[in-house]
Amino acid sequence: MKKNLILLFVACLVLVGCSKNYDILNSYSDIILTADSSVKVINETITFTVKDNEGNDLTNSTVFYVNGEEIEGNTFTTDVVGNYEVTATYFEVEADPIIINFHDGTGINFKKRVLIEDYTGTWCGWCPRVAYGIELVHQQTEDVVAVAIHRPSSNESSPVYDPYNFDSSELENYIDIPGYPKGLLNRLTQWDNPEPNNINQVIALTQGENPKLGVAMNTAISSNNITLDVNVKFGKDFGNELKLVVYVLENGLIYDQHNYTTYYDGIDPIPEFEHNHVLRQCLTPLMGETIPNNQTGILNTYTKSFNVPIPENIENTGNIELVAFVTDAEGNALNVRSAHLDEDQEFEEL
Repeated sequence: MKKNLILLFVACLVLVGCSKNYDILNSYSDIILTADSSVKVINETITFTVKDNEGNDLTNSTVFYVNGEEIEGNTFTTDVVGNYEVTATYFEVEADPIIINFHDGTGINFKKRVLIEDYTGTWCGWCPRVAYGIELVHQQTEDVVAVAIHRPSSNESSPVYDPYNFDSSELENYIDIPGYPKGLLNRLTQWDNPEPNNINQVIALTQGENPKLGVAMNTAISSNNITLDVNVKFGKDFGNELKLVVYVLENGLIYDQHNYTTYYDGIDPIPEFEHNHVLRQCLTPLMGETIPNNQTGILNTYTKSFNVPIPENIENTGNIELVAFVTDAEGNALNVRSAHLDEDQEFEEL
């Protein structure tokens, strides 16, 4: 009898264990695989991480594979130059694969950052959806630069009045995606709706092949003027038409936000909502200023200098953020960087 009770107890444990695993599989339909770097010199180590959409770390319970072969733990190194495909499985849920590269030290690559342009409005009740998605992305990676482009009216009597409205008509006409909100990744790729459920789309763009150009800024403020040097270094001969875009943003702007979503506790309006990364001025043409072709050769550094008054619409100079990025001939952002005032940046070479 005692033996039968023991067997029954063990069987119950097995059933409970299976039930627990089943619950985990139901909870995670998507997992996000990232590497601390997509490129390394041979014999250096790359570390992998797996998280869910909410930023919960699942790495310790995940199995990793390189070129189809299971590896021990979540790190990998090799002495063989080449590209390697990495996959990961959390129980039965598989992450989208990423590509990593090991080189012999002669290649020049730069840290990859992704640009998110969030077309939004304080009057737009569905717009908190994208803002919340950006918050989730920032919980998972620092390799994202966000810009909030407020639309569409500066007329205080208009039902779509926004005190931070910025006329981006030229850019929106080029993108040709009507309505708000809309999140654009690297300028031309639409972030799938609902954005908070698709942060893996953004994270995936931080992985894989690294860009062959990098951005570094030197910034200062003096006598109500912003002094800015934007430096772009090239790791290959581009030869085609590249353009530079430079934004002045402001953080910490407080204004009520309409909210028709369930995010932010579903409150409508959200009182004294903090609006960050708000576009206040573009120091170049909105579609970009052409970088001369004779400046885009391998190992060359192109510098564009600005000395401009602080925009009159800035409420707090301490909250200024500067963003610079380079686009290709079609308008896709190739790499982006942000900086605060009084910052001297180095190129992020890998």
